[in-house]
Amino acid sequence: MSTPKSPVRSYDSVLQSIEADLRDGKIKVGDQLPGERVLAQKHGISRASVRDAIRILDVMGVVHTAAGSGPRSGAVVIANPSAGLSSTLRLHMATSHFPVSDVVQTRIMMETWAAVESAGCEHAPADFAQLESLLEAMAAPTLDREVFHALDAQFHVLLSSLAKNAVITALMESLRTAVQSYVSDAIDSDEMWEKIVPTLREQHQDIYAAACKHDGAGTAAALREHIEWFHSQTHPMS
Repeated sequence: MSTPKSPVRSYDSVLQSIEADLRDGKIKVGDQLPGERVLAQKHGISRASVRDAIRILDVMGVVHTAAGSGPRSGAVVIANPSAGLSSTLRLHMATSHFPVSDVVQTRIMMETWAAVESAGCEHAPADFAQLESLLEAMAAPTLDREVFHALDAQFHVLLSSLAKNAVITALMESLRTAVQSYVSDAIDSDEMWEKIVPTLREQHQDIYAAACKHDGAGTAAALREHIEWFHSQTHPMS
């Protein structure tokens, strides 16, 4: 018995056409897409369907929309791949389709690979200065724990970006809010937080020290220990 095909939505033709034009170089980042009327006539669909397509592209981080007139109005092509990925990850984690344990394993795979890869890359002093400033901010004794979680996620994203792999950077950036969310949800009391945070600070320092020495294996090992330790403290039965 054949599997029924998904119904073709009227706006799909717009999405497929724009994808093809991007791939062929007919449209590039910074270009303004044709207006609703032009796209509607080209694809034989309603302007409402064109608006649906543009909204999808906006959520996916492919275009930015703005009202008014001029070169920056309408739908302008951008490159923000983490936007759509981030929304998707958060929603699927909310439905429990992506278990936290799977997110943890994915983090370990990506972050440890990035650590080893980045050890062989050249970096500007500003890269490590940013990491150090995040550590200093997280060391503040009166820091709100939600702020700590945000800085923590930023630290991991920045560290992974040192591998200079655009896909890993986009994936880590998209994971940022998902990671921040599960980390925040895992800490259910100030008492629990006070027991955990000193170790987190020490582990961050160990990770940073190894990265500064361009010790890829050492950085990867410290990252694995850090991520697995936190998960074991907050999800002991998983």
